Amino acid sequence: QVQLVESGGGLVQPGGSLRLSCAASGTIFSANFMGWYRQAPGNERELVATITNTGSTNFADSVKGRFTISRDNGKNTVYLQMNSLKPEDTAVYYCYQKWIRTRTYDCWGQGTQVTVSS
Repeated sequence: QVQLVESGGGLVQPGGSLRLSCAASGTIFSANFMGWYRQAPGNERELVATITNTGSTNFADSVKGRFTISRDNGKNTVYLQMNSLKPEDTAVYYCYQKWIRTRTYDCWGQGTQVTVSS
C-alpha cells in the first residue's frame, strides 16, 4: 500500500523560508504527477504547485516567484521550497502523488501545518 509521509512544516516569521518534503513508500515506481496543495481554515483546498515526471511545473499565481517545486525520482520524493513567506501562506499543506501504469492510483499525504506569523 502506497503511503506519503510529509515533513518540514512549522512556524516561521514573515519573509522566512521553509522546505517541505514528501516521500512515497510502498512502491518502487516514481509518480507521474506530484503536487502540493493547501487548505486554510474556512477555505477549500487549493493547488500550490505541481510537477510532472518530465519536469514540467505549474504554480498558483499567489506563490509564483516565491515557491519552487522539485523532485528526486530515486527517492520518490517531492519538495516544496517556500521563500518570502507571508501570513496568507498559513495553511495545512498536503502532498499528492499519482501513478499512471496498467492502472491509475494516487495518494494524499496526512498534511503538515505551516504557520507564518511574527
